[in-house]
Amino acid sequence: MYLPLGHSSAGIYPDLSGGGHSGAYLPRTKRPDLVRLPNGTLASQFNGHGQYAQVSSSSSLSITRTGCLTVEAWIRPATLQFPLEEGTGYSYVLGKGQPREQEYALRMYSERNRERPVRPNRISAYVFNRWGGLGSGSYFQDHVSIGGWMMVAFAVSDLPTPGWPRGYVAIYKDGQFRGCVSLAQYHVRPTASNAPFRIATQSLDSFFDGAIGDVAVYDYALSRTQIASTYLSMFARAG
Repeated sequence: MYLPLGHSSAGIYPDLSGGGHSGAYLPRTKRPDLVRLPNGTLASQFNGHGQYAQVSSSSSLSITRTGCLTVEAWIRPATLQFPLEEGTGYSYVLGKGQPREQEYALRMYSERNRERPVRPNRISAYVFNRWGGLGSGSYFQDHVSIGGWMMVAFAVSDLPTPGWPRGYVAIYKDGQFRGCVSLAQYHVRPTASNAPFRIATQSLDSFFDGAIGDVAVYDYALSRTQIASTYLSMFARAG
């Protein structure tokens, strides 16, 4: 699936991968504004107060189809303190999951949150058991600037390897590997669900305030070299 998210005026966004995963902006009466990615192409600016995009559930968007999945997105926060948070003080950037049908998600914490120790603007990728609870997750926690673009990617494998006998979830920022953790961290066994894939939210309990573009889902785990190449291609096109 490849969603540039540059078609909000039409109310839909096409899947340019040819996979047939086109979706809709919601609510239909209040579509996001358009902004430009570093290479000048268009992306969507979500307001953090209920705007999101949604793709219908599909087995090809679940880890279980091949045992592996990679998700990439360019994001640009418009605030460091989200207006509509959930949990200890975070908002979901995207994900596939809803109550009792959890799969995976990317979240960003507000600058001030109720974690101890505090997690100022931590960005985390999680994989959950279907019933929810704590997810196995990787993260990075850097200084975040309002209005600064970054490419975030996470790769998941449920396939046993010598290094990761229970599988893993790895996270990347701007093409650079930042961390990896075993799915055994919280005994996660990924399953498929009927939950839609959503952007700027996950289960409609929090909403990302900022721009999102070039969302891609691969049904395999991209290598570090491939993810770095994807990041650099944004600037090659710009030049």
